[in-house]
Amino acid sequence: QVPKSTVASVILKWKNFETTTTLHRAGHPAKLSNRGRRALVREVTRNPMVTLTELQSSSVEMGEPSRRTTISAALHQSGLYARVARWKPLLSKRHVTARLEFAKRHLNKILWFDENKIELYGLN
Repeated sequence: QVPKSTVASVILKWKNFETTTTLHRAGHPAKLSNRGRRALVREVTRNPMVTLTELQSSSVEMGEPSRRTTISAALHQSGLYARVARWKPLLSKRHVTARLEFAKRHLNKILWFDENKIELYGLN
């Protein structure tokens, strides 16, 4: 069963344009193809520290020269954003030895371990 509105729209399209195929729509064509976008996403996931300038040079090598803003927008559409990790001081040797001594002192106070089997989403 095909709705009457679908049949009517197909007939109207044939009367106006003498075709039933999908017509071109307004808008500028994308600079990056889907293949180029996937290649950029693959390169960024493989090496997260790569810069936009390096990605730009690799896109030129792929045969799809693009601007840095175009590459950035394509990565944003794919869900990849630039983030800077919060600075966290490293442990000094004194901290490491203090942690080790604390663990050795308190390890013998453990009475039991919880060894229950937990099923996630009904799977073992």
